[in-house]
Amino acid sequence: MANEMMRRNDWLEDPFFDNLGRRFFEDFMPTRTAADQVLNTDIKETDHDYVAKVDVPGIAKDDIKLNYQDNILNISVKKNDFNDHEDKDGNLLMSERHYGAMSRSYRLPNVDEAAIKAAYADGVLTITLPKLTEAHHDNHQIEIN
Repeated sequence: MANEMMRRNDWLEDPFFDNLGRRFFEDFMPTRTAADQVLNTDIKETDHDYVAKVDVPGIAKDDIKLNYQDNILNISVKKNDFNDHEDKDGNLLMSERHYGAMSRSYRLPNVDEAAIKAAYADGVLTITLPKLTEAHHDNHQIEIN
């Protein structure tokens, strides 16, 4: 029987083995909580700027806070709750959407703070952080006499 299972190409897809592995490794796997949720982000760097795109679906624009200080871009969002979690009888069949607060920080040096722009559309926050040009950049060089 075991040899026959080994000869089959799909033995790893067998529900028995799938459930067995899940039960065996369950205690070793961390459980996901709302605190484990992250702000999925893509950051592109060009010669002139950084462009960060952050997925924030279902978050109101007023619940997004941005801050750039000491070469660090801080993004924080909050979602208080979902009004549609239960039906009129209080039944809830499944709940995978999370609420609460999330934040991320990114080190993006050499940014012209006064020229940072942000836009929010279709659940995606786009932040453009122009780099300082050489004229604005103070490299703290010390001349030797």
